[in-house]
Amino acid sequence: MRDFRPALWIFAALASAPLAAKLGAETYLLSLATHALIFAIAALSLDFVVGHGALVSFGHAAFLGIGAYTVAMLSRWGHDEIFVQLLAAISAAVVFALATGAISLRASGAYYIMSTLAFGQMLYFFFVSLSAWGGDDGVTLDARSRLFGTSALENDVALYYFALVVLVTCWALAERIVGSRFGRVLGAIRQNPLRVRAVGFQPFGYRLTAYAISGAMCATAGVLLANQSEFVSPAFMTWQRSGELLVMVILGGAGSLWGAILGAIAFLALEELLSSLTEQGNLILGPLLVLIALIGPTGLAGLLARRAGGGAR
Repeated sequence: MRDFRPALWIFAALASAPLAAKLGAETYLLSLATHALIFAIAALSLDFVVGHGALVSFGHAAFLGIGAYTVAMLSRWGHDEIFVQLLAAISAAVVFALATGAISLRASGAYYIMSTLAFGQMLYFFFVSLSAWGGDDGVTLDARSRLFGTSALENDVALYYFALVVLVTCWALAERIVGSRFGRVLGAIRQNPLRVRAVGFQPFGYRLTAYAISGAMCATAGVLLANQSEFVSPAFMTWQRSGELLVMVILGGAGSLWGAILGAIAFLALEELLSSLTEQGNLILGPLLVLIALIGPTGLAGLLARRAGGGAR
């Protein structure tokens, strides 16, 4: 049985964040917290395939870009309802995941990883070439998406809580899938694909489906990112961004869905803190992340679980 209590504590703390932000620079802190929620969704989507499907992707940020550009395009064409944009973004991400995954999953190991990187970069350069959408400079949105026909999301607090609801929904969906028959087969494929084939299951279909689900979740984060920044750029889908998502998953603990959320929050908090202290924050962040990985190879989720276990004894 999976322990959901840490996730519930995290969500409770996140729900109180806007109240805590009032004690400081409210606009800045709320913007930072919303940014963390959005990337927590993206990290959660990647952890779903990395931790439960052993599918490491270096092009996952492509789905983030798909979601963001869907908002920009539909808004320009007069479709600014966020649920319409979410549906379109999820559909586009699933199509892209099925098309590219059908090719990438034919390979394994480093060849699979490099193919995901290649497809991600192909999409990146495709959007760079679109001069009608700003090319490399990106495009600014006229306004945020509408929620049930209202401009409620123009309010930063409303956008924060909407992002939190989406995060909880994605986490609950991922947990439900992991605990289902599909999830158990996917976990068995991660451990021993040859044995899974021997009992009559075909790993390819399960992995491709998991990859599509993961891409849909990440595109959802892209829709929120476009609304939060009110700007869309190919920079959303660079391989460096994909690498950051992978670091968040590893930092939180691959295979622990709530750990990916914690990893995203910790990574962005560390990045923000170090950048405020020095211009060379990345020189400190890199070795610090390596040190954390050496101390706790199972990530923050593993460290917290061990501390809780020790306290219980």
